Amino acid sequence: MHHHPDPVVTTAQGTVRGRRHDDGTATFLNIPYAAPPRGTNRFAAPRPHAPWDGIRDATAPGPNAPQSERKLGSVDMSPYFGTGWSRGEDYLTVNVFTPAPTEHPLPVMVFVHGGGFVAGSTRSALYDGSAFARDGVVLVTLNYRLGITGFLDLPGAPANRGLLDVIAALRWVRQNITAFGGDLRNVTLFGQSAGATIVGAVLAAPEADGLFHRAIVQSGSGLGAFTTSQAARVTEAAARILGVEPHADAVTHISDERLVRAAAQLAGIDLRTDTDHDPLAGLSPFSLVLDTQPARSVAAGHGAGVDLLIGTNAEEGNLYLAPVDKYATSTATDVEDTSARSHPDPARLISTYRTTRPTASFGELRSAVLGDALFGAGTWALAEAHAAHPRSATFAYEFAWRSTALNGQLGATHTMELPYVFDLTQLPRLHGENALLGPDRPPTRLATDVHKAWIRFATTGDPGWHPYDTQHRTTMRIDTEWTELHDPRGQERRAWN
Repeated sequence: MHHHPDPVVTTAQGTVRGRRHDDGTATFLNIPYAAPPRGTNRFAAPRPHAPWDGIRDATAPGPNAPQSERKLGSVDMSPYFGTGWSRGEDYLTVNVFTPAPTEHPLPVMVFVHGGGFVAGSTRSALYDGSAFARDGVVLVTLNYRLGITGFLDLPGAPANRGLLDVIAALRWVRQNITAFGGDLRNVTLFGQSAGATIVGAVLAAPEADGLFHRAIVQSGSGLGAFTTSQAARVTEAAARILGVEPHADAVTHISDERLVRAAAQLAGIDLRTDTDHDPLAGLSPFSLVLDTQPARSVAAGHGAGVDLLIGTNAEEGNLYLAPVDKYATSTATDVEDTSARSHPDPARLISTYRTTRPTASFGELRSAVLGDALFGAGTWALAEAHAAHPRSATFAYEFAWRSTALNGQLGATHTMELPYVFDLTQLPRLHGENALLGPDRPPTRLATDVHKAWIRFATTGDPGWHPYDTQHRTTMRIDTEWTELHDPRGQERRAWN
């Protein structure tokens, strides 16, 4: 195999050298899109990165956002969360995976990782974009501020700094992606979990207008934001733990180590108020902070010109129960508690789910209610809101392939679609009794087909099935067989209205 010279690309901030692979694709790692969030900048809006002289090496992974290591019971989530915090201040960076050079500009996809607003990074094995580059897409992954620096609502600091980072990365893409072979007129923003909730908020944000043309929301929520009064409870608790006044000036001198430790101590705050439930059902003290939920802004017409592909996994809630031995041991009381945390009329909610799932165990009922509280209700709300404005298309999916991990209890849980979307089902860490994909071989064609549908949507605006409208609610059920269903979970969906 003859050796291709490593590619050198000049961005607006300076020149970078990536690595060319044998198949002609190239990878550029750790390119800054904003100034390092150090000192007082940690709690400021993102600023432009200083230009550099000479050629910056872009062949080694860089630092990521301060975070504590995440464990989820008995399941190995390291391909998803990565290996924790890789220290270094200059972490507002992108990785770019590019196809072999062509005559024509290529579709661009920009990915926002999940991790509960407190963890995750471009270093995670699941976000290796080489399959996208191989298949003709310029793929960009990005880091954004997490935890206290990214999302704590602080007087004296702009809100939702991690979200502002994502918008800054989109501006970097508009300014620079042509140099990497990308088509700046065809940019798809996609994300999963917290990253998908961020994508929904970017869809609703007027300042992001024109920066992207399509959006994919994988297991996010258009109803996932905290109100300012809910966020204030988290801020008060964080200030107490840190022993400072709840103001940006008081936290700028505290080390990242201490902020990360404090963030980990914030778990378990009850955010329910007289008017609002906790949209994250107690799972994370960090989210976007907005007085208008993204689904409501989209209903009012924001993001109406952007094509949307949106969906959830069939058993989202299993991830929060099975790995910590709460699935098989769930009781009727647990089902009631979960429903009470997330719904104004828990009794009506439970009776609906009992009717639609007559043979379900308490674990299945609890998982279904939890999954819909976290992702289902907010996904339906965003899909309905977007489909009400037919200027652009809406497409819905439900990913239903069941992993046999944890004795078959993991199933079609949260994050399960990611190895398929990125066409990475062959990764060794994903296989085994306690690994995401379980001990059995995943179906060979499924990853090819899911990955292709995502690329087809990014390229043409059509993933290959009928659009979702507020009359039929056509949803593609993705499994070893693909099936178009009309309003597949209508009764349960209506129970959340």
